[in-house]
Amino acid sequence: MAWRGCVMKWAKTEFVSPRNTTSRSCRLSFYNQQRCGFRREAKRPDTKKGNVSQETNPSPPEAGTPGPPPPPKAPRPTLFKPLMFTVGFTGCSFGVAAILQYETLKSRVQTAKHEEESEKFLQGSQDMAYWHDWWNQLSGLQQQLILLMSMADDFWSSLTEGQRTVTGIIAVNAVVLCLWRIPAMQRRMIKYFTSNPASKTRCVPMILSSFSHYSIIHMVANMYVLWTFSSGIVSLLGKEQFLAVYLSAGVISTMVSYMCKTASGRLYPSLGASGAVMAILAAVCAKVPEAKLGIIFLPVVTFTAGNALKALVAIDTAGLILGWRIFDHAAHLGGALFGVWYVAYGHKLIWRKREPLVKLWHDMRSRGAGGSRPGGAPGVDGGSGGPGPQ
Repeated sequence: MAWRGCVMKWAKTEFVSPRNTTSRSCRLSFYNQQRCGFRREAKRPDTKKGNVSQETNPSPPEAGTPGPPPPPKAPRPTLFKPLMFTVGFTGCSFGVAAILQYETLKSRVQTAKHEEESEKFLQGSQDMAYWHDWWNQLSGLQQQLILLMSMADDFWSSLTEGQRTVTGIIAVNAVVLCLWRIPAMQRRMIKYFTSNPASKTRCVPMILSSFSHYSIIHMVANMYVLWTFSSGIVSLLGKEQFLAVYLSAGVISTMVSYMCKTASGRLYPSLGASGAVMAILAAVCAKVPEAKLGIIFLPVVTFTAGNALKALVAIDTAGLILGWRIFDHAAHLGGALFGVWYVAYGHKLIWRKREPLVKLWHDMRSRGAGGSRPGGAPGVDGGSGGPGPQ
């Protein structure tokens, strides 16, 4: 009975199975492909048009047959040119700043002489009736323009030297912000005013991106911090040295950002003056760590400048390690480290050794003016904003 059952079972499968041949062959070929990997699928019988859409999945390629080529990997950008640009731009910034300081001191001496001559002239013509008649001869529009210019001059004179210097930086940032709103300028703004290590243009945006803000809130926040610390840093370093530090910090912070982006493989564009502003903030906090700071919206909360610097560095370090992309934390850290390094060591290594360059410039100008005057160059050790940090 057992044998008969086996025979009957074999007979049933022999005569009944041809009706389901198609379904069996499909399942077998599927399992063979799954187990063997890359084999050519068995040729299937012709099917009706209605069943064509059910078997449109392509079969895997045969073993030994090359498949589709993988997408090309983007080469890792080289940073040799940006590094050389950073070194060259930093050196040129401090060199030009030293020459500008020399020219500023020379112009101040000449201005003092002219002021003495003007005072002598005014002392000889103190006739108030003459100035009263001159004022009455002017039209109403001219009088209003003179009054407006006088008010603007009084406001400008009330500002500190640092605030007057930062006013120019704020004006440049405002112009660049307006350029972002012009549709025809979008492509050029992305090319030259955003820093990205994967871009073909990498050197020029290192400095231009430090003056570029797409958001008004971003620009206002950076410029407010710069305005707040401008008086202290300019009185400490002088106007020319401050500009050199600010511009160099913008390029150096972008270079640090390039290095971190290239190392991590996260190549995305950045813009903003945060790196340069962080250098100024860190320089002031490192030089005067006991100074009291506060938050504009929380005037009751106060803290020392040293603690504020430590907190900012800790936040940016955590953001860099954890991969936060709200801000360019690498640029923030690069600017802060440069600011601390400069007030501690950079001033002695760079600014105090500018005398040979200034003497060379003085000799060149003296030759162009028809010979050097006796006495040599004016003193180059004094800064326009007082003594530098020790």
